[in-house]
Amino acid sequence: MKIVLNILLLGLFASSLFAYVDSDMDGVEDSIDRCPNTAFTDLVDINGCTQKSLVSPHHYDIIFGASYSASDYLTLNATDSLAGNVQVDYYYKNFSLQASTSYFTTEGNGFSDSGLYDSFVGGAYQFRPMRNLSLRLGAGALLPTYKSTLDNNNMDYTANINLSYNLGNVNLFGGYSYTIINDDDVNVVAADGNVTTILYQNTQGYSVGAGVYATQKLYISGAYNSVDSIYTNIEDITTASLYGYYSIDSHWFSTLSYAYGLSTSASDHYASIRLGYFF
Repeated sequence: MKIVLNILLLGLFASSLFAYVDSDMDGVEDSIDRCPNTAFTDLVDINGCTQKSLVSPHHYDIIFGASYSASDYLTLNATDSLAGNVQVDYYYKNFSLQASTSYFTTEGNGFSDSGLYDSFVGGAYQFRPMRNLSLRLGAGALLPTYKSTLDNNNMDYTANINLSYNLGNVNLFGGYSYTIINDDDVNVVAADGNVTTILYQNTQGYSVGAGVYATQKLYISGAYNSVDSIYTNIEDITTASLYGYYSIDSHWFSTLSYAYGLSTSASDHYASIRLGYFF
């Protein structure tokens, strides 16, 4: 009789174990869980609904890259430029901060130069007025880390707005930017004694393009870009560009970009590759 009783008790205990089901492992049984499929990192109330996420809203990334550009302007010697760059980003929910700088070397026929380009610091805020539409507003400053031989390089300020709309795995985007150029106008005296006045101007630019999420890890896009030259009486700088983003894993990612100059004021070719880590 004791053996039979023990078997019955064991069967009842096993049945009670199998009757308890908690699919999202939040400590609340499925039959009374009002918020199924909560993240494993969430703290939940007695109803199984999220009270607090254990995942930090603060994120960062650091990106290292290299770029090459080839130019053959009508009024200048053909030059080749190589640059190494670093970028650091901070993200908090929809807000982000960015800082970047790059070091370049340029070689041409009887000409060479090296040093820092202007560095950038700025911030942006992104929000979604519609489910498939995102809007990003940004502003920042171009720090005068480029050492001009004319000693006229000052801090510039820029602002931009970018829109992105998703149609399935297709992404349509466009952007507009305006930059206040504070560099000093200068007079340059040529070897023959002629004086040329270099006049600077504020610039505005825009870009439009389309992309596709080819896989869960790969995004590819193409765009048309146009921006004013910082010099007066110089045609707009226009390019056609290709861009690719590849997510290596949850932390590492890489980008590859190429731009072809459509105007005589633009570099003939520009290419860059970057590797980043997100944490």
